[in-house]
Amino acid sequence: MAIGRSPQSSSQTPDQGAARRPSRARGIPEATVARLPLYLRALTALSERSVPTVSSEELAAAAGVNSAKLRKDFSYLGSYGTRGVGYDVEYLVYQISRELGLTQDWPVVIVGIGNLGHALANYGGFASRGFRVAALLDADPAVVGSSAAGLPVRHMDELESIVESQHVSIGVITTPPGAAQQVCDRLVEAGVTSILNFAPTVLTVPDGVDVRKVDLSIELQILAFHEQRKAGDEPDRTESVLDRAPGPVRAAAAKLRRAAGGTTKPRTAAEPAKDADPAAKGKPGTTGEGELSAVMPA
Repeated sequence: MAIGRSPQSSSQTPDQGAARRPSRARGIPEATVARLPLYLRALTALSERSVPTVSSEELAAAAGVNSAKLRKDFSYLGSYGTRGVGYDVEYLVYQISRELGLTQDWPVVIVGIGNLGHALANYGGFASRGFRVAALLDADPAVVGSSAAGLPVRHMDELESIVESQHVSIGVITTPPGAAQQVCDRLVEAGVTSILNFAPTVLTVPDGVDVRKVDLSIELQILAFHEQRKAGDEPDRTESVLDRAPGPVRAAAAKLRRAAGGTTKPRTAAEPAKDADPAAKGKPGTTGEGELSAVMPA
């Protein structure tokens, strides 16, 4: 969960300046803000085991960061610990919860009550962390009127009145990608200023609105990359990169080659183009290394 809002209109893109841009809340860098929930989760586990104090090394290991970074992060909170003793667990839980805004109740609306919407509605971790599901919304008449987690699914036409009456500032989008931007626009128009997006698409939002994206397919693709490297299953350089691509990608590439008057069989990496223009190598729409980029944008 991020604190502070982007100073300019933005699309939901990877934040490459997070480590440099300070949060408006007490000048805390966004990279530090992103790690605070990790510390809070580790501290909560310690608190549940009645552990009174913890060293920076122990807490850093539990949170998956190095101890120097942890101490730097905590210095932004004004918490330096006690030499030889460490940090007071209960006080840090309170301090981080306060900084993240978790000492108050946050009503949340979930839009799109399919399988994922149902799962989120039933997730017990929301309430324990200060988030209350105020309403479940959908536009499908077959879904409206059903229930999830003891809450009725209401029609999207009620969005504006719910946001106003429940003082909702956080919306969760679990719709298909084609509907996500329209839902986002309606949430923003209704007064929602923070959005958690599970739809596999980029959302464009105006000034003053924060968007966080969760894309499980991207995370799985990254894991697949690492698994391939661990297994030593490097792509065979004697075969085309398209030979290993999914069927729809191969079909799209073949269609582009036919439109360009090329052959329907992809050239392998070991077969250099004959009479090819060296200046064209690697350009989208050409053969050679650029053929995949014409189908799959960077």
